Order: sequence, then structure tokens, then C-alpha cells
Amino acid sequence: MKKEERYKGVLDWFEANVPVAETELHYDDPYQLLIAVILSAQCTDKRVNMITPALFRDFPTAEVLAASTPEVVFEYIRSVSYPNNKSKHLVGMAKMLMADFGGTVPSDIDELQKLPGVGRKTANVIASVVYNKPAMAVDTHVFRVANRIGLTNNSKTPLETEKELVKNIPEKQIPIAHHWLILHGRYVCVARKPKCEECGLKPWCKYFLKAKI
Repeated sequence: MKKEERYKGVLDWFEANVPVAETELHYDDPYQLLIAVILSAQCTDKRVNMITPALFRDFPTAEVLAASTPEVVFEYIRSVSYPNNKSKHLVGMAKMLMADFGGTVPSDIDELQKLPGVGRKTANVIASVVYNKPAMAVDTHVFRVANRIGLTNNSKTPLETEKELVKNIPEKQIPIAHHWLILHGRYVCVARKPKCEECGLKPWCKYFLKAKI
């Protein structure tokens, strides 16, 4: 099967069967999403959603968060992974938002990556989800699913995967394709034992077709 056929089959299936795909993080504005995505690194969205209501209530703006301290923020986020680092990142991020960006979350991926706690994946999520830019955030799910299906060819790094996906997915579909792949990896194409029997992507999946031989 040619790569073009595989991409078309996979994207058409998602388009028809998963018309709505969006982040499972709860947020009301770009500032809240930025906090949630920083907290979600190596942590489940479910856990993040449990702690953000109190955090958003008591730190409703970047200005309020910037005036706080990592020690205070730590008490709100202690149940997530790496709370020490993340509390420092959140306060540092808020300070930089106020000092350099007038309290507004930037849309540019390079600008976003200047913020403490924001790597390329987080920057791509914000650019894609908030600003609908053709940015492909590659987390462990996207990395695994893309390789397993055969959308990428043994990519060694998230950046390799990102470049390959962006090259082959139509620009207008990139923002939603990011969610298609994440949700597929989270619920169907799971790490240890993919649920191939209930997967609609079987006709185009390299992993499944190889296993069938």
C-alpha cells in the first residue's frame, strides 16, 4: 500500500466516524488551557481536571498567578506528577506572560516556547487548539499510533514524527488530526495490547496487516 493511500484511508475514516475530536482538558480561555497543558506533562488529563477548578478560581488571571509563589501554587497541584517543577514553571510562565506579552498567550510557536514549562509539544497544542494553526503536537500516543499504523516509518523522535505528519496531512485537517490520533491511542490503539478487533483502521494499519500474515 502506498503512503498516500494509507493517509487517505485513515483520515477519511476519522472524518466519517469521529467528526468531533477535541482536548479532554477542561478550560475556558487560552490562559487556562496553557496551565492545564503544562500540568498534563507525564500526567493524565483526568487528574489535571480534578485540580484545575480550584487553581483557576484562585488564580483567574496571569497577573494574579504572577503575584503568587511556587510554594503557594504547590499546595494546589501537589497530586500531579512533578509538582515542585510545575509550580515553579506556572509562576514563571505567568510572570513572563505579564512582562513580555501583556498577559496574553502568544500564538507563535517560537514565542510560546520561551515561556517556562512550555516545550514544543505544549506550544503546538496551544497554537493548534486555541489559534487553529496547522501545528501537530506529538505526545506518546501520537508517536506510537503514527508508527504503528504506518503513517511514519520508524520515526526515532517526536520531531521526526511531527514533520512527517505535517508533510502528509492536509493543512486544514492538522488541528483535528492531532486529537484523532491522541484519542485513538488513548482508547483503542493502547500501548500494551491494541484493541484491533474494535478498530476501524484495520484496512490501512501496517501493524494489523502484518500480524494477519
